[in-house]
Amino acid sequence: MKAIVDCNSFYCSCERLFRPELENKPVIVLSNNDGCIIARSDEAKVFGIAMAGPYFKAKPLIEKYGVTTFSSNYNLYGDLSWRVMETLRIMFGKENVEVYSVDECFLNLDFIPVEQLQQVAVDIKETVEMWTGIKVSVGIAATKVLAKAANKLSKKNKQNSGCVMVLDSKLKIEQALRQTNISDVWGIGYQYAEKLKKFGVQTAFDLTLKPIDFARIHLGGVIGLRLWRELKGITSMNLGDELINKKMIATTRMFGETVTDLKSIKEAIATYTSRAAEKLRRQHCAAKYISVFIVAKEQNHNATFKRGATISSYTTLNLATSKTHELIKPALEIAERLFEQGRSYKKAGVMLSDIVPDQSIQGNLFLSDTKNRGNLLMNVIDNINFSQRNDVLKFASSGTTRNWKMQQNFHSPKYTSRWDELCEVK
Repeated sequence: MKAIVDCNSFYCSCERLFRPELENKPVIVLSNNDGCIIARSDEAKVFGIAMAGPYFKAKPLIEKYGVTTFSSNYNLYGDLSWRVMETLRIMFGKENVEVYSVDECFLNLDFIPVEQLQQVAVDIKETVEMWTGIKVSVGIAATKVLAKAANKLSKKNKQNSGCVMVLDSKLKIEQALRQTNISDVWGIGYQYAEKLKKFGVQTAFDLTLKPIDFARIHLGGVIGLRLWRELKGITSMNLGDELINKKMIATTRMFGETVTDLKSIKEAIATYTSRAAEKLRRQHCAAKYISVFIVAKEQNHNATFKRGATISSYTTLNLATSKTHELIKPALEIAERLFEQGRSYKKAGVMLSDIVPDQSIQGNLFLSDTKNRGNLLMNVIDNINFSQRNDVLKFASSGTTRNWKMQQNFHSPKYTSRWDELCEVK
């Protein structure tokens, strides 16, 4: 059996954890630069505040209903996420835990008798909430896809389910699948859902009634077959199967205010390159292709510019690498070429592609072997920055003042990773 543990309204829960007066009160969290709404508590959803909607459009509703607003605090969210996952590792062993996202985790429960699963699910929920303060929902079933469906249904009817659902019989599975809209099935996006509806597939149960060839033809070949089998209760995705390395890694941000000087542009590009390189190392890969873009702020939206508002360029490295300093240098060279004096810029970004596993980097006979150089330095930087939940160690090219950094007008303290921002108990 497989389980998925999902943190409820995770970003909002993190903010509420140190603000108990906000319990059962409407709360939202904004994206970078306080642009869009990326998290809502259940209480905020009731007022019609839309997910991913612009903050300025929702502001009248926010002010009318007294919704507490926070800027995104990823240092805090990352630390609390680690605490939740570590709790589960302690309970079941790290070999039985697969971190799927910042607020979701799969568990292997094959070693637990079926008759004990309901109590185990309750124990998971109570232990995580007791140790971390973060409320979670738990779904358990024979496969990952069914566990996701169980988890989603458990949250739709919290009062009856207690945010726990175990599909341990054919009857329970069928009932759950009949209640699951085809668009809510894990792995089926909007386009596939609309396509399936034309064939009369409205629910997950409807899909299980279709022959296997239907899934192969209309759900993307092998991937569709795996999904169909999982809905039928046939394990086709073990722990780790979905952790496929990204083909491209991008880091991009809007500036907090418009930038007009090359120094600030280069600092931003160096910072974004560092973050992209860290993500690259995290999946044990290297990149050979790096591209940089900057976006100009147009004064006249009707005007036509020769190079357009977005200006980009790229370079191909001699050897694939994940070392920050080896990526920053070409990125800054590109930024210098792109920058035009006299223009104002509102956004910049870095993309790494042509990604390969770092153990299979193709060498070059005409260049010295640099494969092992700098690895220790990168490990030290990554470990220190992770322990502090911040880029405490960074390259000089990233700058120190960062006047271009994004707006965070509603930022909460880091609470768990800064001595001077610890929560005070009075």
